[in-house]
Amino acid sequence: MTKLSLVCVYCASSAMVNSIYFDATEILATELVRNGIGVVYGGGAIGLMGRLADTVLSKGGQITGIIPKFMDDVEWSHRGLTRLIFTETMHQRKAKMIENVDAVIALPGGTGTFEELFEVITLKRLGLFSKPIAILNTNNFYEPLKEMLNKCVLENFMKPKHLAMWSFVEHPESIIPTLQNAPQWSKDAINFAVVR
Repeated sequence: MTKLSLVCVYCASSAMVNSIYFDATEILATELVRNGIGVVYGGGAIGLMGRLADTVLSKGGQITGIIPKFMDDVEWSHRGLTRLIFTETMHQRKAKMIENVDAVIALPGGTGTFEELFEVITLKRLGLFSKPIAILNTNNFYEPLKEMLNKCVLENFMKPKHLAMWSFVEHPESIIPTLQNAPQWSKDAINFAVVR
């Protein structure tokens, strides 16, 4: 069983999404704090990012934001966080967000969330990241992604064993047990990264 002390959460900055996504984010944040799990996220103050941070803080939890300086310059960062770390680039931000975490959680989001998720999946495929990854499929948001990843295997762009790199989760209450019980991923994954 994976011990969870610190997780990275990828999520959206849009304030205009359906309330079901805000509700799921709040439930997840509450569960993380209730289980004594700290959070690292992208540092934003609005959208699902803001709801995640505000809920963690209101419940007495610990949350670290990591944000590029140019985003702070246009006042996108949350000012009440446990800790706020600035980077120079988006690349540095993504690397810093997964340092020393025990797992990654992706909530529904746009291109920024997709980029973060695909980068960490790629790192896992190469054996450079071995921690559990959970994708919260609220409102069936990620069904097209699930279909696309299965198609990658079906058409031999990935191996069937690569489907074990992540778990799709339907309800926020199920995220923690899913991460705790995720299959161990080989640090030698680079040896089977390529489909031959």
